[in-house]
Amino acid sequence: MEDLRLAASKMTGEKRRGFQAEMTLKYCEGSARKAERLLGWGRRNVQLGLEEKRSGMICVGLQSAHSGAKKWEELFPEAAQALREIGEAHAQQNPTFNSPIAYTRLTAAEARAQLRNQGFDEEQIPAPSTMALILNRMGYRLRKVLKAKPQKAVRPRSGSPT
Repeated sequence: MEDLRLAASKMTGEKRRGFQAEMTLKYCEGSARKAERLLGWGRRNVQLGLEEKRSGMICVGLQSAHSGAKKWEELFPEAAQALREIGEAHAQQNPTFNSPIAYTRLTAAEARAQLRNQGFDEEQIPAPSTMALILNRMGYRLRKVLKAKPQKAVRPRSGSPT
């Protein structure tokens, strides 16, 4: 019985309920109460698994369907479109053309400033770290702009003819 508990603990959702229903039918005469007593499984969960098995329909909980925060792009579609246009203006293709990712010299702070200049409210504009994640989700990879470094002066070696 310990093996059955262990196996069920490794599964989630529909698979777990299906397994619990099978074992309940096999070892507990199809009684969810016996499965609760013998195996320590939740009676309601086992009963739901038995009903799913009987009817052939899988129950989807509201938790999985309606949970989680919406992405910024879904909350502010106009600002997201403006950000795409800003990103596209600063984008450059990978020189090897081996990936569809566009690299941009645009920084998150600069993207925020340009959205602000276009008239978007401060509460519509995400923080710089979030802005970087949004640009990555849109397919732009932020790269730091390398500043030109002065070359070292090359001195002639002593003892060699000049």
